[in-house]
Amino acid sequence: MVDQDQLIALIKAGLPETQDARPMYRKLSDSVGHLIQDGSLQARDVLPSERLLAEQIGVSRVTIRRTIEDLVSKGLLAKRQGAKTTVMPRLQKALSQLIGFSDEIRARGMEPSAIWLSCDTAVPTPVEAVALGLPPGEKVLRMSRLRLADGQPIALERAVVPAQILPSRELVEQSLYEALRQQGAFPVRGLQRIRAGIADTEDARQLGNEPGTPILIVERRCFLEDGRAVEFTETRYNGEIYDFIMELAPGTS
Repeated sequence: MVDQDQLIALIKAGLPETQDARPMYRKLSDSVGHLIQDGSLQARDVLPSERLLAEQIGVSRVTIRRTIEDLVSKGLLAKRQGAKTTVMPRLQKALSQLIGFSDEIRARGMEPSAIWLSCDTAVPTPVEAVALGLPPGEKVLRMSRLRLADGQPIALERAVVPAQILPSRELVEQSLYEALRQQGAFPVRGLQRIRAGIADTEDARQLGNEPGTPILIVERRCFLEDGRAVEFTETRYNGEIYDFIMELAPGTS
């Protein structure tokens, strides 16, 4: 953990030259952000108080407050009423594990939650029908949720499940995989496709960042032991605070 005097010195050293015409809070936000990205500031490190930062850096407390708000909106800092400002853990998702969002977030010592955006039983789109291998006339339960970790928006999740497997939204309290488990339909394998994207206006509004912010888009299809597809999900992760990791085994030349 960096002590407060050293941290303030690092922040000041990271400020650009005076000819940079951007607002000071933007310069400070970039300086602190770089310290988080390069590991100088670690997850759950505590920042000095607004008063101390303002005095030592030579700016107003309003500027410091805007800096912190900017970093909170990017998912780099966490600030709760009456609590100190801390560095947010950068979440990592292991690609080789078939695990639901809720279990994944709990494994990292954080509390998962979700905000329901929509849910309906409907005729699948052609893409959904092909992905799930559904015959004509079958319906799906289509769910859209904003997923959060310790109250911080992390991802937009749009999941589709055959209605014959999961007929009602009421069966899903928080974890989709737990609901599938209770229905005797827990998946045993999955396929994922990952691509880069940028947040459109609606994505940015829900995730609390700016339009054009990088996002990671993951399409997942999961299957039962008998080969039937049980889930088709597109998840749009906030690329500023979410990393994907994969363990690589030695290959043959």
